[in-house]
Amino acid sequence: MKEKILVTGGAGYIGSHTTVELQTAGYEVVIVDNLSNSNEEVIDGIARVSDSRPAFEKVDCTDKAAMDGVFKKHAGIKGIIHFAASKAVGESVEKPLLYYRNNIVSLVNLLELMPAHKVDGIVFSSSCTVYGQPNPKDLPVTETAPILPATSPYGNTKQIDEEIIRDTIHAGVPFKSIILRYFNPIGAHPTAEIGELPNGVPQNLIPYLTQTAIGIRKELSVFGNDYSTPDGSCIRDFINVVDLAKAHVIAIERMLNNKSKAPLEYFNLGTGRGVSVLELINTFEKATGVPVPHKIVARREGDIEQIWANPHYANEVLGWKATETLEDTLKSAWAWQQKLRERGIM
Repeated sequence: MKEKILVTGGAGYIGSHTTVELQTAGYEVVIVDNLSNSNEEVIDGIARVSDSRPAFEKVDCTDKAAMDGVFKKHAGIKGIIHFAASKAVGESVEKPLLYYRNNIVSLVNLLELMPAHKVDGIVFSSSCTVYGQPNPKDLPVTETAPILPATSPYGNTKQIDEEIIRDTIHAGVPFKSIILRYFNPIGAHPTAEIGELPNGVPQNLIPYLTQTAIGIRKELSVFGNDYSTPDGSCIRDFINVVDLAKAHVIAIERMLNNKSKAPLEYFNLGTGRGVSVLELINTFEKATGVPVPHKIVARREGDIEQIWANPHYANEVLGWKATETLEDTLKSAWAWQQKLRERGIM
């Protein structure tokens, strides 16, 4: 058994897939999740996929005393992957204080507790939203692209969190950090045992799309078709969630085995391909043969017009690359939705 890793938000979408990959690689995993946007049954799915059940603590990361208790109960945690955060752009515009409390206080608590419990490093779940709306000359986005004003409170919390980590590392703390800036994770595990299952009405595109395709939702709203893009809809870099999860295992190994070039490193995780929302819907329909009723509505406040990654640095330095096709990724999302229907969940 390799080192013990704390995965905050581990019952969530990306956290659950990363836990599977960590356990498959031989790590011992402790999940902390307050279940505000996830379900404890996800732990069963993780166990079915990886033949190993992670330890689970229902704790809110904004509760410092409770988090201290987790470190004491599960002594010997060597690394943290911090996913626990509120993550919907639109919701963050409506509820900014919720986002600032959840996304900032949780990180500060972890950084304060790490030295006392001799944790060697933290991998931080960041986002391409830290780049704001890039200038066309900066597309595709590299890690050296300007950090422009965030277009939403969610994006701003990620910028602030990155600054907090940077300043903490600069102060000479006895741990390292790797910041992973995700583009747009989609899809599900190929077993269809785990996937994206938000509580209530989905705030993210793909679960709303698949719920529309299966008849739970009447139609999918496309927020704007008057952007300066080929078909007028927003452009994103959609990355398979399992590809993304595997990058976290590489980052943990890099950090704990002292392969990092510096105490703080940044990597963009994307495919390098920009796909519009309307193109994504069309690709889903072709890949699955299932129509997706949709309508064009007004632009949504906080949305970025277009952004996609230049993943060259992560490819070369981390030795990681996104390999799954968009078609197969969308098929996996549909298989997950069908599995939920079979299980009577949705």
